[in-house]
Amino acid sequence: MFYYIKGKLITLGTDFAAIDCGGVCYKLMVSAVSQGALASKIGSEVLLYTYLNVREDAMELFGFSTEQENDCFKLLITVSGVGPKAAMAILSALSPERLTSAIVNGDARAISSAQGVGLKTAQKIILELKDKFGKLGFESTAESVIETGSVGGGNLAAAKDTLVVMGYTKAEAEAALKTVDRSLSLEEMIREGLKKLVKF
Repeated sequence: MFYYIKGKLITLGTDFAAIDCGGVCYKLMVSAVSQGALASKIGSEVLLYTYLNVREDAMELFGFSTEQENDCFKLLITVSGVGPKAAMAILSALSPERLTSAIVNGDARAISSAQGVGLKTAQKIILELKDKFGKLGFESTAESVIETGSVGGGNLAAAKDTLVVMGYTKAEAEAALKTVDRSLSLEEMIREGLKKLVKF
């Protein structure tokens, strides 16, 4: 129904963005990655690619800062047992490039680092989407970084790598995550880091 929404970013919540388009304010659910891309643009004109999810009891509008993230979302929800909430959790933990690399390389651990996504679900995603993601054409340009973060360095290293992929410097990412609770999930670490980066 909607391809994208373009307008003034009014506010940015922990999981949503509110965009004013000609006097109508749309609330769009966004991932941590898109949230990071929007963090410095409150009050400015932004564009989010969209997906409208229609349920019997509700209509939910999802927004993505890039077409790649939107494409990943639409592929993820084709997997049985992966709904919009789980798909957004995955995209909050992994950028499109990181997710593509994880799926193509069979890295279920990286995918299961997303909040509420188990290893079996991650393996199912890989099984069903490996060929499709391999054809998307935007595999990670930082594959070595992804491997270090998702396998060797744990959630903290993966969170740092994600912030760097989102455009922050390594020093900024390290400073933002310096005091973060090590027991948090990867998605929660990224969100905490973003909150601090916005204040810097």
